[in-house]
Amino acid sequence: MTEAEFRKVYDSAFPVLYRVAYRVAGSGEAAEDLCHDAFFRLHEKDMVFPSLDEATYWLIRVVKNAALNYAKRKQRERKVYQRAFKESPRQEETGEGILVRKETRGEVVQALNKLPDNLRIVLVLKEYAELNYREIGRMLCISEGNVKVRVFRARERLASLLQGIVQDRNPRAEKERKAANEKVNVP
Repeated sequence: MTEAEFRKVYDSAFPVLYRVAYRVAGSGEAAEDLCHDAFFRLHEKDMVFPSLDEATYWLIRVVKNAALNYAKRKQRERKVYQRAFKESPRQEETGEGILVRKETRGEVVQALNKLPDNLRIVLVLKEYAELNYREIGRMLCISEGNVKVRVFRARERLASLLQGIVQDRNPRAEKERKAANEKVNVP
């Protein structure tokens, strides 16, 4: 591609490419960089197109894909920053904190063991093995939808069991809660 041909493609395609990149990436600077990168690829590959339109279509695909990748990367970065700022600084563990965590972990294991096998296994695979629904379905020879239903039901049942354990552990708090509810309901 000669310099004159390249200039012609650049002059005709840049405004369209910029608009596409700007709409997807959401940033003028990024859009300009993405457009220039696409033109650099065109020049680097020394591609020849039968018409100006064909070159423009190719450049639009390149810019669109680059802008989508840019937007995804920025979204991931935003999530990481949000998580980093939300987390409180690590504090030293107290003996009480260690004991509470140990008791809580034991209560969760106890409640988890009370779940039926078909619910327990999907929850363990989802939460502890960190498998996705499709992988769990393949592993257990059930549909992905069935896995989602079982995980939902397992979480609901586990929450119910844990609430029962907490109430059993603290009967006085349960009595106070019931008494407060009765006072509210009295006309």
